[in-house]
Amino acid sequence: MPYDLGATARLTAQCRDPDGTLADADTAVVTVTLPDGTTATPAVVNPPAQTGQYVADYVTEQPGRHTVRWLFGGPAYAYTDVLDVRPEQPPAILSLADAREHLNYKGNSGTSDDDEIRYWINATTSAVEHFTGPVVVRRVTEDHHVGVVRALALRRPPVLKVMAVEPLLDGGSSYPLDWLNVDGPAGIITRRDGGLLHGPLRVSYTAGRLLIADNITAAARLILQHLWRTQRPGRSGALAGSSDDYSVTEPIPGLGYAIPNRAVQMLDPDRQPPGLA
Repeated sequence: MPYDLGATARLTAQCRDPDGTLADADTAVVTVTLPDGTTATPAVVNPPAQTGQYVADYVTEQPGRHTVRWLFGGPAYAYTDVLDVRPEQPPAILSLADAREHLNYKGNSGTSDDDEIRYWINATTSAVEHFTGPVVVRRVTEDHHVGVVRALALRRPPVLKVMAVEPLLDGGSSYPLDWLNVDGPAGIITRRDGGLLHGPLRVSYTAGRLLIADNITAAARLILQHLWRTQRPGRSGALAGSSDDYSVTEPIPGLGYAIPNRAVQMLDPDRQPPGLA
């Protein structure tokens, strides 16, 4: 499961000889390659009385995918793994507390499944935003390789605020924000004076919703419940409900997995779920 940014990732590996038997190595080095290409080499420990077992603690510094490369000598052995680090503000449409309550993880039921619940909260967020556009507020920077246009359509509406519209090429035109009109729900930028925008342009803005409507939250709960039930059959979270609650779409192009039809109807009442049109 992903680590939170700033948390300590405990890295583990085993060293084996050519016969496949656990063996203590003369040398052991672990190299962590960060998303920006820089590397770190945390100290490696071989715990007492644990032949061939190695541990290193790495304090995460960047969000994203990391590569972990173990290299042993005497005997020569190597092992490569990956670890993921969540951003400081991960896109989560439901809090852990709300998800636990909805999945019937209450009281003293323990927290051993919390990391997995958080994982499925993020998957749920992706499913909801597949239909609605951004719900969780985040900053977006995108390049628009356009020529001369009267309007610029941003790709991730709804737009809360545009921070900058800057040229991609030297000598290009930048646009002061007070020159611009921004249609937030549609994500359309135009000039107040009716003039043209000269590209290519790089636009930085915040997208998402400050207030999340009840139908979006309700759909998120249904999707989370479905994903949890299908991944953990017979475990906590298999809630009672009508057959309509558990009727699901076909796998949705661009999303990759099925979600409850009722959730689709909550997110877009005018849309028929795929396979029912």
